[in-house]
Amino acid sequence: MEGGLSPRSVDDVFKDFKGRRAGLIKALTTEVSDFYQKCDPEKENLCLYGLPSEEWEVNLPAEEVPPELPEPALGINFARDGMQDKDWLALVAVHSDSWLLAVAYYFGARFGFDKNERKRLFNLINELPTIFEVVSGTAKKQAKEKSSITNNSSTKSKPNPKMQHVSESHTKASRLPPKVEDDTPDEEDDEEHGEAACAACGTSGDPDEFWIFCDHCEKWYHGRCVRMTPARAEHIKQYKCPNCSKRARV
Repeated sequence: MEGGLSPRSVDDVFKDFKGRRAGLIKALTTEVSDFYQKCDPEKENLCLYGLPSEEWEVNLPAEEVPPELPEPALGINFARDGMQDKDWLALVAVHSDSWLLAVAYYFGARFGFDKNERKRLFNLINELPTIFEVVSGTAKKQAKEKSSITNNSSTKSKPNPKMQHVSESHTKASRLPPKVEDDTPDEEDDEEHGEAACAACGTSGDPDEFWIFCDHCEKWYHGRCVRMTPARAEHIKQYKCPNCSKRARV
């Protein structure tokens, strides 16, 4: 096992943490076949070590007591054939997360980190997905959800003032009335190129009002004019206005 007490600062300890974490992730993902073979239940108690060099090894625990560094979970090989592969890997991942934190905070205690340094170390570590999250696939799921939330928030905070029907995947509902062309400060242009009118009432209405687009007649409507709410619109793939619905029934 590669140990040593070289880390001194918060950045040094975090670099050591990332190296060991990268090695453990490789063992449990891209190099899992090799890892599985080395965890023979017929062997003695084995541990999975992450190394600062971003490598890993399966080995016997340290002989000295107490050890130079905290030790990983002992005997991971014994459970290999008694569990489903994914459950066994998840169990090893959880123990590996615990071991990484133990090593990082061992260094923090050994080198006298104060309250602020310990907090900074934790925040740096907490920004990374846990090994369990990586192995179980929840890290990717959380990243997608976060990206979706960020994109939706960005869309809402910076709405396009020229919202128009451009494809079947367009946004059906809006809190900004669609523009025919760009607004200009010229009063004549405002009259000629103003906001599009609601196909039901013929007025442009309040700029903050809810609008919805009909996929059939390709016209915009105030939500209130067609008795549609934003919540209901979220669940409609293709909206058909009342006029289009009547024509379809006839």
